[in-house]
This record gives sequence, C-alpha cells and structure tokens, in this order.
Amino acid sequence: MRDERREAATAAFLDATPAIYRRDISVHPKAAAWSDQTDQAPASLFLTGPIGVGKTHTAWCSARRWLGTHIDRTGRKPRIETWRSTALFDALRSDSHDWDVRALTRQLQQADLLYIDDLAAARVSPTGWTQERLYEIFDERYINRRPCLVTCDVLPGATGNIVGDRVQSRLREMFRGGVLLLEGDDRRAGEAA
Repeated sequence: MRDERREAATAAFLDATPAIYRRDISVHPKAAAWSDQTDQAPASLFLTGPIGVGKTHTAWCSARRWLGTHIDRTGRKPRIETWRSTALFDALRSDSHDWDVRALTRQLQQADLLYIDDLAAARVSPTGWTQERLYEIFDERYINRRPCLVTCDVLPGATGNIVGDRVQSRLREMFRGGVLLLEGDDRRAGEAA
C-alpha cells in the first residue's frame, strides 16, 4: 500500500515538474543524502554555484526523491510548495491582486517542504512588506524545523539585500551543514555553441 502511495505521489509530482527537469540525473551525494534524510543529513538544503551548473535540475530531482523517502517514513503524502523566487516575491506584495497574501504566507509556513528556486534572481529587492512576509515564512519554518530547499547563485550569508537581515540570519542556521556548491561550466552555453 505504501509503495503504491509513493509511486502515485512521485508520479503526480513528476507531472507538476517543468518538462526540462523531469529527466532523472545523477545528483551529488550530499543532495542524495539530504533527499534520503539520513541522520547525518541536514534538515534543509541550499544549492549554490554559478549559473547553468544544474542547481535547479538537482533540486527538482532531490525534491522528488525526498517525497518518496518521506512517504516511506511517515506513511502520508507530504505537501511540497515549489516557487520561483520572482513569482513568490510578486505573490507576497501588498498590492498583489492574484493572491490572498495572508493565506499564502500560512500555506508556505506549513508546507512539509518549501522549495524556492533561484533566490537571487529578482532584479529589484523585495519591498519592506515582502521582506516582512518572508520573515514570517522563514521564522515559522525555522522555529518548527520544517525543511527548505533553495537554489541560489550566492551563499546564504550573502542574501541580506534580497531577504533582509533577519531572514538571512535564520537561513545561515537553517542551512548550516546543508550548503552544497555545484561547480562546472554553464551547460546551456555548451548546447548553444
């Protein structure tokens, strides 16, 4: 029964995954350990490195693997929230007409796993209002030890201008031991050459 639930949940997650990231790839052993939630693995994972090295693809594969592991351990289907940072920051704006910001904040606080892709992608730093919502989200996840998966091309300690100093402080602790630097060339540049 649990195997059927795991297969159904991972298939549904795969269907919701952007097409380019559906193909399984070999993930770094540290990302695999995080996905499998071994005793040595950190609760949260921060994937960093230059643009184009596979952070997002690694994150989608790791989240899918995390989902299967979580179902095996708990017997229930966890709720994973996946967001591009630019879409998340827009949704959290005080003048957002597409979202109930308070309900979205609660939803992100309570998800079993929060995956934010490309945290430093926004060209304009979030407003004070948005940074306050980010604080509410990350503080709640921090105090309740709910895992996060983040991709970013800067380290957690260099995110203050993006998320604010209070969130940055929490990120440093949440991702202590869980920062994975992916290195290599921009794989997209190789395909276009």
